[in-house]
Amino acid sequence: MSDRLGDVFSKMFDFNTTAHLLSYGFVQQALVAAAILGLLAGVLGPLIISRQMSFAVHGISELSLTGASAALLAGISVGLGAVLGSVVAAVVFGLLGSRARERDSVIGVVISFGLGLSVLFLWLYPGRTGTSFALLVGQIVGVGNSGLNLLLGCSIVVLIVLALVYRPLLFASTDPEVAMARGVPVHRLTIVFAVLVGVAAALGVQIVGALLVLALLITPAAAAARVTANPLRATLLSIAFAELAAVGGILLSLAPGVPVSSFVTAIAFVIYLVCRFIGSRRERSAGRKPAVAA
Repeated sequence: MSDRLGDVFSKMFDFNTTAHLLSYGFVQQALVAAAILGLLAGVLGPLIISRQMSFAVHGISELSLTGASAALLAGISVGLGAVLGSVVAAVVFGLLGSRARERDSVIGVVISFGLGLSVLFLWLYPGRTGTSFALLVGQIVGVGNSGLNLLLGCSIVVLIVLALVYRPLLFASTDPEVAMARGVPVHRLTIVFAVLVGVAAALGVQIVGALLVLALLITPAAAAARVTANPLRATLLSIAFAELAAVGGILLSLAPGVPVSSFVTAIAFVIYLVCRFIGSRRERSAGRKPAVAA
């Protein structure tokens, strides 16, 4: 085991092998897909954090596995199946979990049922087990032209819808009670945003896998929140962090040939630790400042 791990680390910086693999079309497609997904995750992430939807995103991403495994069994597009599964899950969470006190229990109940179906669909699938495993941890060769087109089309739709509802959504995310009193349709915006997050989570299945989509949708935004409270700066930093994790994860995984998600999660976690350290230093510095005389 230690020898194999050492082999992985030694190959991480094998630039000749990486440069050779970059000449392949499927690798270039994966890099473009990662860049698009990083942009999408970076834009949505800060809103997910402010709305405290991390557990919901975990549920949506895992239920995208249900749609993807059903599509795999039916012989249709896995990406399309993942999107449909995530959208259905997002709508169910939005409708059944409207009350904050019961939201977590609803998500837990739906996740358990959906994962049970996923296990059944993957067990029934007659093809290679490697294909089934790729749905869990991602695989860059799974993107392809059709997957890239689906990712690009869905990302454009998500960004357009988000741009149209961003201001009322940001208001509803920061102060839902006041927003509701001002006539903002908070409940409908919750469902719309849940669907957007569901689509983004599903799109990440083929790159980082259903189990680790959180690494792109949550961790970069959580890191950005540690160093700034400004929504615009947090979004820009979240995009930069998500791009670094997604694209950097693919580049580091090429030569050793390990699942992309391993490096994506590692890069995102290191970024989070650095930002957390910076944020803690700033908080301590602010606490040591002398009080200004009245």
